[in-house]
Amino acid sequence: MAEDHGSSRHMSSMSMSHKELGDDDARVVHVGDAERTNERLQFAGNAVRTAKYSPLTFLPRNLFEQFHRLAYVYFLVIAVLNQLPQLAVFGRGASVMPLAFVLAVTAVKDAYEDWRRHRSDRAENNRLAAVLSPGAGAQFVPTEWKHVRVGDVVRVGANESPPADMVLLATSDTTGVAYVQTLNLDGESNLKTRYAKQETLTTPLEHLAGAVVRCERPNRNIYGFQANLELQGEGRRIPLGPSNIVLRGCDLKNTSWAVGVVVYAGRETKAMLNNAGTPTKRSRLETHMNRETLFLSGILIVLCSAVATLSGVWLRTHQTDLELAQFFHKKDYLKVGKEDNENYNYYGIAAQIVFNFLMAVIVFQIMIPISLYISMELVRLGQAYFMIRDAKLYDASSDSRFQCRALNINEDLGQVKCVFSDKTGTLTQNKMEFRCASIDGVDYSDVAPQRPVEGEPAWVPKVPVKVDREVMELVRNGGATEQGMNAGEFFLALATCNTIVPLIIDGPDPKKKVIDYQGESPDEQALVSAAAAYGFVLVERSSGHIVIDVLGQKQRFDVLGLHEFDSDRKRMSVIIGCPDKTIKLFVKGADSSMFGIIDKTLNPDVVQATEKHLHSYSSVGLRTLVIGVRELSQSEFQEWQMAYEKASTALLGRGNLLRSVAANIERNMRLLGASGVEDKLQDGVPEAIEKLREAGIKVWVLTGDKQETAISIGYSCKLLTRDMTQIVINSNSRESCRKSLDDAISMVNKLRSLSTDSQSRVPLALIIDGNSLVYIFDTDREEKLFEVAIACDVVLCCRVAPLQKAGIVDLIKKRTSDMTLAIGDGANDVSMIQMADVGIGISGQEGRQAVMASDFAMGQFRFLVPLLLVHGHWNYQRMSYMILYNFYRNATFVFVLFW
Repeated sequence: MAEDHGSSRHMSSMSMSHKELGDDDARVVHVGDAERTNERLQFAGNAVRTAKYSPLTFLPRNLFEQFHRLAYVYFLVIAVLNQLPQLAVFGRGASVMPLAFVLAVTAVKDAYEDWRRHRSDRAENNRLAAVLSPGAGAQFVPTEWKHVRVGDVVRVGANESPPADMVLLATSDTTGVAYVQTLNLDGESNLKTRYAKQETLTTPLEHLAGAVVRCERPNRNIYGFQANLELQGEGRRIPLGPSNIVLRGCDLKNTSWAVGVVVYAGRETKAMLNNAGTPTKRSRLETHMNRETLFLSGILIVLCSAVATLSGVWLRTHQTDLELAQFFHKKDYLKVGKEDNENYNYYGIAAQIVFNFLMAVIVFQIMIPISLYISMELVRLGQAYFMIRDAKLYDASSDSRFQCRALNINEDLGQVKCVFSDKTGTLTQNKMEFRCASIDGVDYSDVAPQRPVEGEPAWVPKVPVKVDREVMELVRNGGATEQGMNAGEFFLALATCNTIVPLIIDGPDPKKKVIDYQGESPDEQALVSAAAAYGFVLVERSSGHIVIDVLGQKQRFDVLGLHEFDSDRKRMSVIIGCPDKTIKLFVKGADSSMFGIIDKTLNPDVVQATEKHLHSYSSVGLRTLVIGVRELSQSEFQEWQMAYEKASTALLGRGNLLRSVAANIERNMRLLGASGVEDKLQDGVPEAIEKLREAGIKVWVLTGDKQETAISIGYSCKLLTRDMTQIVINSNSRESCRKSLDDAISMVNKLRSLSTDSQSRVPLALIIDGNSLVYIFDTDREEKLFEVAIACDVVLCCRVAPLQKAGIVDLIKKRTSDMTLAIGDGANDVSMIQMADVGIGISGQEGRQAVMASDFAMGQFRFLVPLLLVHGHWNYQRMSYMILYNFYRNATFVFVLFW
């Protein structure tokens, strides 16, 4: 069995997270030994190519794409016929010039665009990386990216990007932590934490030679990674997961350096596997024109056949008069009296009929006018001008006008039936704001702009936070009371129970220290900023401890354990060693999961009041979290620690074991309170979605966010409504996914049968996650997914990888004739934007990749309404009228000629 089975079945290996990685399924990578790694099977090199053409293929491929316009084929045939002496109606050069001009202009435009892609590829492939060279005394040698191979050990510096996907071996942090920004992969601008294993961290690099990494085959899943590491001379295998790999396209932040071994290179990296390539988009109207061209060609053949047949009849009737006919000389009179007297321009009646037919084709050629294509380009230019100059499409906040990057599909904007939208940064501003809190059963929602207390060191969160004056007074001056202690513990929980990384940056006032909180979840950023505003300031984090400034006094808290958030538990917990030597367990999560682990006998009145407050918060669209605490005894902690170590090193079912350990410790919690956070939507998003749905346009949201986050945003932007029946498909196995899909189809059929009247029909919403999509696409059950999705008014896809977004768009494109539009703002939306009939990039905070790949670019989601319902409508109507006018005008002219 080969060491790598290639990348033909990328999706299948995404589901290997709960089973042991077998040697036959694995790619074997020898650390620091690229020669040996590539010995049996040559893995992909690290050179990447996004360009469409090469110098050899440009002319044939570009002409092939241009001649998809059937009219061009028609004009080419006419030009060829006009080159024959017997058929020449116009000058030979004159007949070729119009077509040659149109083809040349398009070719020059395409060549320029591809030259830019080649230039970008060259710049990327020629970047330098520090690669460990055994022959140079184990020194890091500058090497071009295109020469990096699987098995090479690479060193990446701060703010640099790794040249390929690599497993971390060591970092500049003594605990092995590295912070990365995955902006180009999943659109998230927050910092994420990656770790080097302690076994490799404590081993000198030169002693790692002989270590072997066994990892899964290349696949597109950017959220998953399954591998293990075996050090030389040791029998045990060290498990590796998604937190141990840094992907190409990430940037290393707040870490001086990181060293890793390359496991996937070039086209096999997850970033490149999620790049769907650059498709050629054609207007739907143009495709329809191809059919019209065939129809008009049929009419043309009928007319020319009639002309040729009647000319044959005339020739037959006047056969004896042809020698003296005024416009038809049968004999060549220049050679009269000579023996080789020949017929002049005459080959017999049959040949003359054929010649007359072809000459009629040339004369009637304007039935399909080449001028129409030039006119269409000019009209599109005018339409683009109107869109670019429209003040309603101007975004003042970013000072950006509408951009029309693809002139050939303007009219498609008026035919869109299905909109696929990213969430983060497209529907939302990706800015969370702490709005209110319920602490110890008391509702505090009277927030006002914060006023720092004079005379105290001001740690200022980068994002301004509104605070409740009563809570501020309670925290600062009521510490001795029970209510004040509960409030302090509540904000201590917010400051500790998270994975936030604090960055201290220079502010305008040198006396004030500005803290920028970075993390995977904008909710956590908002909660930690709120804790800081109330005097519990997270100022430092390492893998083993955090430092919190509590009301002006710095205190160190040891992070003894952490259970990260997952969609099954719907909560996260952290075990903290406090300065007073007590051990506390803080838990925060969704109310649906938290009230099951809270001891309601401790404070029943507080529980009842908090439930009431939560209902009022969620009814106004706020994202709510419940916070609880429990003090652990030393024996409880040691019991948990042993179970956790055993679960985290297991190769089989590691995820389930960790969930079980978390469930055992997360019980009998004391309720501290709840928080309400608002995810700031972009201006006008709810109104825009409502208007699009009124116009009969379906809106699908495809996001990399967690399911709960996506649903919450769905309600706040009026995508989801309370009267909708939700169909949730969130499966961890093929079998459960199949059952969920079958249940969903049964529900759809049942609701259809109950509501025959369209007015009384129950609105449906499908909510599905990325893992379920992997199983569905892997087992060819797309047809069933399509059946459910098409019956729903709203579809919400969570935790989806970039290429899955494109797959969902393709699902609709293949099976319906509906025009699709994709809109997004990050590099993770590029595949989706390129797959849809119309792609729109939001020029937002997440780089320029989406804009560069799009057909149109604009500043805000709400601009879709005037773009589709005003400009799209007029573009389609005006273009249609012009095409019809051209066809009818030319048909009239041809029929007059025919008559």
